[in-house]
Formats: sequence, structure tokens, C-alpha cells
Amino acid sequence: MQPRNSRLNSSSLRGAVDLAAVKAAGEAAQKAEQARAERARQAAAAEADGVAAPQPAYPLVIDVTEDTFETEVVQRSAEVPVVIDFWAEWCGPCKQLSPILEGLAEEYAGQFVLAKIDVDANQLIAQQFGIQGIPAVMAVVAGQLVPLFQGAESAANVRKVLDQLILVAEQRFGISGGAVVAGEAADAAPQRPEDPALSAAHDALDAGDLSGAIQAYKNVLVDQPGNTEAKLGLAQAELLQRVEGLDLQSVRAAAAADPKNVGIQLQAADLDLVGGHVEDAFGRLVDTVGRTFGEDRDTARLRLLELFEVIGPEDPRVVAARTALARVLF
Repeated sequence: MQPRNSRLNSSSLRGAVDLAAVKAAGEAAQKAEQARAERARQAAAAEADGVAAPQPAYPLVIDVTEDTFETEVVQRSAEVPVVIDFWAEWCGPCKQLSPILEGLAEEYAGQFVLAKIDVDANQLIAQQFGIQGIPAVMAVVAGQLVPLFQGAESAANVRKVLDQLILVAEQRFGISGGAVVAGEAADAAPQRPEDPALSAAHDALDAGDLSGAIQAYKNVLVDQPGNTEAKLGLAQAELLQRVEGLDLQSVRAAAAADPKNVGIQLQAADLDLVGGHVEDAFGRLVDTVGRTFGEDRDTARLRLLELFEVIGPEDPRVVAARTALARVLF
């Protein structure tokens, strides 16, 4: 990943969120337009010369390991949707589904890349994705996780899922598969300069100047209230500022001893999230909302909504926690 990704995947927020994915989504439309224009130019030139149109510059089916996941899945997802097939040699349904996925990868001719992950050989990835049964199929688009389905499916059903994924990737993220420009032509493509105010906020966060980062992100949001990257950056900076100086073991012990103490539960949830224990953080606050009333309940509910902002609204853990929150509220 880019350096900013490494910051967000460090011990401060390991497993919690990837701000660079939001930035990638924001820049993807321009990149996709450049790629589409180049593909159209190459196709027209090939037709004029009477030769076949250029093929995708990336493999359609790849075996991915823990060592190659960053490059083959996360980075590539800024160019093309990456569909992940979690499988194992002993899995019978996997042997039915995998050939279907591989065949569709060839049929779709570069509109997505199929990444195959052996869960036995790559248990850490399987744990991080929360895989509890295989076959399981997910996708990554612009660094964002998109759960697709679990279990064997027919080619017709898989094709419907892929069509929807490709549509969402193009309409929401501006990412379109197909032949990808490689080499000097891609390197020479003009890049959109980053907003200086947003860049200053990122730099402050990189430097550990949390107060400065918070103010800088707020400044961006004054002029651009809908800036998703600034909202996410602000939520992260505020979270990190809240946990400064807190001792994890002491806070967890206090939270276990006094489950009705909303303030200590909020601290414990923040620390859970920073440590990458997203479901624990969400579950703790949902339980706190369920056992409290009045101002205490509203305080816990609002903190949970803040943590949703840190992770992102479409993350499946956020979706599940919203459902759980609705149950205890209504």
C-alpha cells in the first residue's frame, strides 16, 4: 500500500479501517476514465490494423497468499474489482464452485479478477475476514470489503451477483475492469492533485499531532461538509485522542467490574476498536445501550454511531451492529 495505508494498518488501528481506501475511491473515477479512454483508443487502433483488441494487462485468476495479499488484492482493487474465492482441498462444494468462478473470470474477460485463497495455507487471512464456512466468496473494491455469498451456487446465480458487483464498482467507485493500461502510458497519466487542506490534515495525523489533525479535518468539513475522507479522518483522530494515556488492562478490568458505568464502557469500546476488536467494541456498546436509560443510553448510542463512522457504513460488522442496536432500541 501507499505510506498512508501503512499508518492506518499499524498498531494504532490495526484491522479497524483503511482511510486510503476512501481516498482511492475518490480518485478512482478519474483513473477509470483514463483507462476507458485508453482502451477505446487501443481497440480502435487494433480494429484499424485488423488485429485482435488488447487483452487485460493482469491475470484473470491468481492464487493469493498472506505475502501477496496486499499487492494482488488490496492494491489491485483500485483498478478492478477483486473477487476472492476462499476454498480448501478437502471441501467438496469448493470443487463445484471454483471451476464456475474460474470460467466466469474468463468469460468476463477482465471485468473482475478472481483471487483464490486456500484457507488451510492462509489461516490468518481467513480469520481476518471472519470466514466460518467455505466456500465463501467476497470482493474488494477500492480497498472496501464487499461480502457476496457463502456456499456453492449455480453459474446463473453467480453471474447475477457479479453483474451487480461490477455495476456498483463502476457507479459508486468509478472502477471499471477490462484491459488495464500498463507501462509508461499508465505512469504518464496525469494525477489529480490532493486538496492542500486535506493533505495538511493527513500530515498532522501522520505526525501524531492529533489536536492539529482534528482541527484541520474540521476546517475541510466547513468548506466541504460531504467530504467522506475528511469525515473518516476526523473520526479516527478523535478516537485516537480519546484513548491517549489509557491503560488497556485497567480499563477492561474496571469495565468488567462495573458494567453500568457508561463512561468506562465507552473507554473500553474505544480501546477495543483501536486494538482491532471491532465486534467486541460494537457489542459492548450495544449491550450498554440495552441496559441503560435516558441520557446514559443516548451517550452510549451516539458513541456507537461515532465508531460506525470510523469503520464505514457498508462494512458488514457495522451492518450487523446497526441491526443489533435497532433490536435493543425498539
